[in-house]
Amino acid sequence: MRKASSTPLKQKPEYSISSVEHALDLLDAICEEGGEVRVSQLSQRLGMNKTSVYRLLSTFEKRGFVERSEDTVKYRLGLMAYEMGQKLLSRMAMLRKARPSMERLARRSNESVYFMVQRGSELLLLDMVDGTQQVKITSLTGQRFPLAATAVGRIFQAFGARSAGDHKRHLEVKMPPMVATDELDAIRRRGVCVDEHGFGEGVTCVAVPILNAKGEVAAALAIFGPTFRMAKERIETELVPELESAGDVVSAGLGYLGHYLRRKTI
Repeated sequence: MRKASSTPLKQKPEYSISSVEHALDLLDAICEEGGEVRVSQLSQRLGMNKTSVYRLLSTFEKRGFVERSEDTVKYRLGLMAYEMGQKLLSRMAMLRKARPSMERLARRSNESVYFMVQRGSELLLLDMVDGTQQVKITSLTGQRFPLAATAVGRIFQAFGARSAGDHKRHLEVKMPPMVATDELDAIRRRGVCVDEHGFGEGVTCVAVPILNAKGEVAAALAIFGPTFRMAKERIETELVPELESAGDVVSAGLGYLGHYLRRKTI
């Protein structure tokens, strides 16, 4: 047995870039002001010279994070800052609405349940509820995978290209044409996609789209499990019905009722 070392553990080094810290401090100061503010006020508040403040403001203005009043030299938050805030609030709202269904699905399937969103050409595993199985997949929360490398990416490609088939309205999706049209049509018709080994050797994933009020794909809900436990019969008879039901509930929470309307007409 190794003896415990009496040498204190080394502190993890802290990395910071002063220019980035100054920029974030500046945005924070503008937020706290709540309205318009002059360069001189920001300079005094942050202890920075006016030239440095002005350069940072000019950069933020170019990117749309701050705006300058036409008739004054005052600055205020720009539309880009509000847009980013709204996107974050939207994501948090989606997670809050999805969490109960994820927890219920994890209990019923006893497997890991993930909530995934698209980030450009990548897939981000945003949240997860784990099952109680002794053999389970190592948490992938916060990790990104290329859309082209996973069948789950086909969910975003299929429903992004023509969301739920509604009026054949096309959306712009920044992804390479990686799958044949007939395969995407099949995914849209079935509403489910199975992924083997796309998230790692021996990992199987079953995913469904989460649609918003406009019928656009907003996220994906998926069950992850070791391939040896994810037999085809179990996927079809047990996991898919539970996953579809959970996906319908979360989509309905976002305002999409197409699933229920379709069932009434069958």
